Amino acid sequence: MSTDKQFRRSPCAVANSLDIVGDKWSLLVVRDLLHGKRTYGDLAKSPERIPTNILAERLKRLENAGIIASAPYQEHPTRYAYSLSPKGRALGDVLSAFVRWGKRYIPGTVALNQGPTKADSDMSPANSRRARAGRAK
Repeated sequence: MSTDKQFRRSPCAVANSLDIVGDKWSLLVVRDLLHGKRTYGDLAKSPERIPTNILAERLKRLENAGIIASAPYQEHPTRYAYSLSPKGRALGDVLSAFVRWGKRYIPGTVALNQGPTKADSDMSPANSRRARAGRAK
């Protein structure tokens, strides 16, 4: 008898990762959380304008996958703040690779909150914190 986990499509790491975050919106939610957004309202204001019904569904999906956590910050009505788990923060490396690839192969693209002249920057959490700290000075 096999003790291997039953996978949706195959045991391929790429296929299984895509089953969790491979839709049009999930990595954008992770990107925004890496950049300091915390509330549903903040996430809904992203430049890509994620429809609110889809945002709600993606937040639930990401929480069920252990990528984000939610905590109430208001009771009437109940509102939640979202944060990345260690598993979710680890997706920063994936997003950094997307940024590098996009800036190299898709003319005119930039990293969020960065102009086209910052060709060597990326979206890693450390660089994001440094960028925010620099803007605060």
